[in-house]
Amino acid sequence: MREGWAGRGWGSGFLGVLIFSGSLPATRVAVAGFSPLFLTSARAVIAAVLGAACLALLRQKRPERHDLGPLAVVALGVVLGFPLLTALALQHITAARSIVFIGLLPLATALFGVLRGGERPQLAFWLFSLLGGATVAGFALAHSEGSSVTGDLLMIAAVLLCGLGYAEGAALSRRLGGWQVISWALLLSLPAMAAVALLYLPATWQGIGAPAWLGLGYVSVFSMLVGFVFWYRGLALGGIAGVGQLQLLQPFFGLLLAGLLLHEPIAWTMIAATGVVVLCVAGAKRFA
Repeated sequence: MREGWAGRGWGSGFLGVLIFSGSLPATRVAVAGFSPLFLTSARAVIAAVLGAACLALLRQKRPERHDLGPLAVVALGVVLGFPLLTALALQHITAARSIVFIGLLPLATALFGVLRGGERPQLAFWLFSLLGGATVAGFALAHSEGSSVTGDLLMIAAVLLCGLGYAEGAALSRRLGGWQVISWALLLSLPAMAAVALLYLPATWQGIGAPAWLGLGYVSVFSMLVGFVFWYRGLALGGIAGVGQLQLLQPFFGLLLAGLLLHEPIAWTMIAATGVVVLCVAGAKRFA
């Protein structure tokens, strides 16, 4: 029975990773029309309204008082921290270069899963995780151009906050449910995010192209809400450290999307590196 729940967790986590794979490309497109602060706050407000509607329609029980602290950590990590810092970083570096740092996200998630979720993976798990992270980072470094110390530091901070938010949300999901956690976290941050959105409204809406609006729509509905429905459920059922390794596949899905949608070439090295990463994910799953 436990293996069945774990299998569902990995399947749900995989769907979450697929959805998140479009986040950085969509953010890159959106910041061409919106400021990072408006983009971050607007996506949170839109997702919060949708989440609040779901909570009300399905008559979900309010979190206990002791849940507010963990929900605030989730909001800090994935509602404010990661979206804002990546939006700022993508003004300095390319979306391709940001892949280097997304490759470190599984390690950050696993570390916070140990610290906050009480998980204790085996030594072999860490070896597979390090190998997978090194493969992603090596591939991305070899295929990215345009570096910036500011952009790189912002991405490192974003990865750390995101890993914390993932781990905290997954632990909380075991009590509240996956979609409920992100919905309550969004609702908790709504007053502050609404104020920021009003403060940083674009001076004019003219000149903001359709791609920027589509990017805002994607990160608001899918990256900020729908993806977390699957992701937190996957982490809660399959384990934070183990399922978190699926994020190693996210950069390659992102590159695949770039090839299909933007007609960018897909090198044979991408296929080879993806194969190595798949083996690392399988190994990490075995020893998580």
